[in-house]
Amino acid sequence: MINRKQFLGLAAAVLGAPAWAQSTGKPVEWVVGYAAGGGSDVVARTIAEAMGRTLNRPIVINNKPGAGTNIAADYVARSKDFGNLLFTADFATLAANPFLFSKLSYDAQKAFQPVGLLVRFPMFLVVGSEVPADNLQQFTAWTKAQKDPVSWGSAGPGSPHHLVGELFREQTSLAMQHVPYRGAAPAMQDVLAGQIPAMWIDSATVLPFLAGKKVKIIGVASARRLDLLPEVPTFAEQGLKDFEGYAWQGLVVPTGTPAEATAAFADALQNALGSTQVRARLQALGVEPMPGTPDQMARFSAAERDKWGAVIRRAGVRLD
Repeated sequence: MINRKQFLGLAAAVLGAPAWAQSTGKPVEWVVGYAAGGGSDVVARTIAEAMGRTLNRPIVINNKPGAGTNIAADYVARSKDFGNLLFTADFATLAANPFLFSKLSYDAQKAFQPVGLLVRFPMFLVVGSEVPADNLQQFTAWTKAQKDPVSWGSAGPGSPHHLVGELFREQTSLAMQHVPYRGAAPAMQDVLAGQIPAMWIDSATVLPFLAGKKVKIIGVASARRLDLLPEVPTFAEQGLKDFEGYAWQGLVVPTGTPAEATAAFADALQNALGSTQVRARLQALGVEPMPGTPDQMARFSAAERDKWGAVIRRAGVRLD
């Protein structure tokens, strides 16, 4: 039997969090700013399934692609469905878009609260089979020997693929010309066909093209070699110090979400990323899980915003 003081304490706790307490039977909406079936969608669905079991609530994916995640971000920023809404906020949403667009309908630093990091997609520089280079030293020598700037493709202007390529061009001082595509797949097709000699591509997209050895990997822009491709050297190993670049994703909630709901989502996320089955599936997709606390995500995204904002300004990249 509880006494009056305990009863009042319990009542206050319940009454103090009505939005979260009353929403526990409602499905959680997870907004993804990319089309169904793509890498971001598959990552979200994989993690959402495991999180739902921890929360004892179904999580439903809502795909809202377009405008470099701005459509999805605006939808979440305007929502008042606190405690029932999650959003995949990524490299574009949190690090690049504030510098690529002169005006956004939302302020990412104010509109969203971090739940935790999800995954990252390491970036690779690949070349076609006709390019006489297998490593950074050979690629540098070949590029310098060309009379015209060497063309390189990306998944589109302002994409992580593009911005990592701009940072590479800046740090190597190589004469290279960016050729933007509408996605990584069409750029890869032109590399395979010999239309362009090189491109930057993410880990999830490059894997299917490696089996036939139709492209060659010059290096990976990560701090260490990947478990999935241990034979591929990092650029740091090849002399380009501190060169890293990833397409990464984090999980956020709209500002105003009750603290207890955010904490519950954060705990469920860490449980999911700690699952052997979830990690195996993500690694098979070519992505690296990034477990971490909301505070760690906040620090990471702030550092990424500073880093890539400077790259965008120096390269003069704008999307409006």
